[in-house]
Amino acid sequence: MLRLALYQPDIPQNTGTLLRMAACLGLAVEIIEPAGFDVSDRHLRRSGLDYLDHVALTRHASWSAFEAWRRAAGIRLVLATTAGALPHTDFAFRPDDCLLMGRESAGVPEAVHAAAEARVVVPIRPGLRSLNVAVAAALVAGEALRQTGGFPG
Repeated sequence: MLRLALYQPDIPQNTGTLLRMAACLGLAVEIIEPAGFDVSDRHLRRSGLDYLDHVALTRHASWSAFEAWRRAAGIRLVLATTAGALPHTDFAFRPDDCLLMGRESAGVPEAVHAAAEARVVVPIRPGLRSLNVAVAAALVAGEALRQTGGFPG
């Protein structure tokens, strides 16, 4: 199953949007804490609306806990980053990839960059910084699902 990992998300509305997208598209979600907001079920339910019951959601207490779980499971980590050199449309996704999105405020630290087996970028016009994390995740996940035949129904 394709997975979407959120590294220490800052904005609950973006997390809610991503949880709703994951529910609709059949993606598992990994939230890597600490987050910039309370990620209790009550707060996630507010941002994820009634879609939360339709998401395979796992919360990891830290990056090291997530990394230990991921490595033990043999899951390839694909980081979406503005520092990526390969456009996401040129990357060969696999159905069991984990797509990692960084914090809205700071992306991911260098150690997380180094841990990723691949780093992809969503090409945007020169002179502009980046897309909203939920928009970038939708583009990358959409391409991964297209390539792997993973869209539902």
